[in-house]
Amino acid sequence: MIREMKTDDWNQVRKIYLQGINRGNCTVVTECPSYEEWDASHLKECRFVCEKKGRVVGWIALSPTSSKHAYRGVVEVSVYVDENSQDQGIGTLLLEHMCIESERAGFWTLFVAIFESNTASRALHQKCGFREIGYREKIAKDRFGNWINTIMMERRNSIE
Repeated sequence: MIREMKTDDWNQVRKIYLQGINRGNCTVVTECPSYEEWDASHLKECRFVCEKKGRVVGWIALSPTSSKHAYRGVVEVSVYVDENSQDQGIGTLLLEHMCIESERAGFWTLFVAIFESNTASRALHQKCGFREIGYREKIAKDRFGNWINTIMMERRNSIE
């Protein structure tokens, strides 16, 4: 079941986010922020969790890509699935839901920057209508101090 994320979900969302941080191929973030920090950096609209048997097994949220008004409809997607629930289609359900709801909310472009090594995430986004738009070489260092390359992908909603 996909539903709106509530503040009470934070502990479970945080646990899944920490798994991604520890995996080392999802984010350059090295420590999980507090709820207040996370809340301030993500849009209030379009925050969803996937719940299975009363437990959050995945989450998805949007962040602004720019403070400039002209880019208000361009947002960055974050999607994470619990390591014990991967390969069950949860990422696809969350991302497909986000594509629909983000368009309803007036966002015209969904953007992601994915570690080049994260082929599963790249395949997920491509499956949900994202296309590769660029490559960034040695853009940042991961939590282990290694340079990472990212593949930039976007999905254009049908807003004209």
